[in-house]
Amino acid sequence: MAVLRKPEDAAEEIQSFVDRIATLSRAELTPIAQAIDEGEIYPDQTLRKLGAAGAWSGHVDLRDTIDGISAIGETCGSTAFMAWCQNTLVWYILNSDNAALKAKYLADAASGKRLGGTGLSNPMKSFFGIEKLKLKGRRTDGGYIVRGALPWVSNLGPDHLFGTIFELEDGSGEKIMFLVDCADPHVALTPCQPFLAMDGTGTYAVQLRDVFIADDQVLAAPAMPFVKTIRAGFILMQMGMGLGLVRDCVAIMESVQPSLGHVNRYLPQQPADFAAVLAELETETMQLAATPFDTSNGYWRRVVELRLRAGDAAVAAAHAAMLHCGARGYLKSHRAQRRLRESYFVAIVTPATKQLRKMLADNAREFPGDQG
Repeated sequence: MAVLRKPEDAAEEIQSFVDRIATLSRAELTPIAQAIDEGEIYPDQTLRKLGAAGAWSGHVDLRDTIDGISAIGETCGSTAFMAWCQNTLVWYILNSDNAALKAKYLADAASGKRLGGTGLSNPMKSFFGIEKLKLKGRRTDGGYIVRGALPWVSNLGPDHLFGTIFELEDGSGEKIMFLVDCADPHVALTPCQPFLAMDGTGTYAVQLRDVFIADDQVLAAPAMPFVKTIRAGFILMQMGMGLGLVRDCVAIMESVQPSLGHVNRYLPQQPADFAAVLAELETETMQLAATPFDTSNGYWRRVVELRLRAGDAAVAAAHAAMLHCGARGYLKSHRAQRRLRESYFVAIVTPATKQLRKMLADNAREFPGDQG
C-alpha cells in the first residue's frame, strides 16, 4: 500500500507545517535543551504543545512526519527522540486493523493528549537472534494476561502508553503486539541510571506483573505480518533525529567560520562536505518514505542501509563540529558537546549500528516472518 504525496497545490501548507513545528521548537526548546539533556526537565508540556500544533498527526504522508521530527532535532536531540517515540506510537495505532483500539486511542495520541512511545527494542533484537523476547502472555476472557520486564522504554510517565510485543506461553511461538497503559496498577515504572546524555527523555525500566490486556489494546494478532507492514516507517522516522542533528552541526561549523575559518580550513572535513552528505540523506529518505508499506526485501535493505549511514553521519558531523569549535565547544554550556553526546545515541538506539550491520549480513535470508 503506497502513500501518495500531497497535491502540488498543497506545497505551501506542507511548508507551513514544518515552519510551524520549527518555530515552536526553537521557542520552547532553546531555553531548556540543556536542562532536558541533564535530566532536570521532562518536557511533557512542550510535547503536548507540539501535538496541538499537529506534530503527531502528519502520518498521511510520512515525509511530513520525518520533516517535523527533523525540525525539532535541529534544536534538541532529546526531544527529537521523544518526537520519534510519540510518532511511532501513533504509527502503530493508525495502522492497526483493530477498530475499537483506534476509536479509543488514536485521537488522543495524535493530538498529544496521551503521550507515549515504543517498547520494540527487545522484540526487534529478538527477531535477529540478539536477545530473547522478554514478555510472555496467555489468553483469557476478553484479552490476555502478560508478564515480564523491559529494561528501556522512553517517553513514559504515569498515564502514558507504549506499544510492544509478547509471545504466547502455549508453545505456539505466536506473538501479539499490544498497547500498555502505564496507569495500570500492575505496570511498574523504575527510573534508569543516569545516561551520558538525554536524561530528560522519560526513560524507564517497565515491569508487567500479570497485566490484563483487553482486546481493545491489541494492535495485531498475530504480530509478525503487522511488524512487516510498519517496520520501514519505524526506522525511517528515526531519520528525522539524524537529519536534524547533522543540519545543526553544519550550522555550528558555519557559525565559527568568521573567527576560526583561517585555521579550520586545515581540518579535513568542512561544513560543505556535511551539507552534501545531508542533502543525499534527505533525498533518499524522502524517496523511501514515499512508499513506507513496500514490503519487498530490496526496499527493506535500502531502508536499513540508509539508517546505518545516518548514524555514521551523525557521529562524524558532531565530531567535526567539536573540532571546528575548538576549546569553546568543550565548554559544558556549548551545544557542540551536547550534539556529540546526542550523536552517539543516534548510532546506538535500536536498531543500533552493530544490529544494522548484522541485519545486512543476515539479509541472505529475509526478515523473520517473511516466509510465513
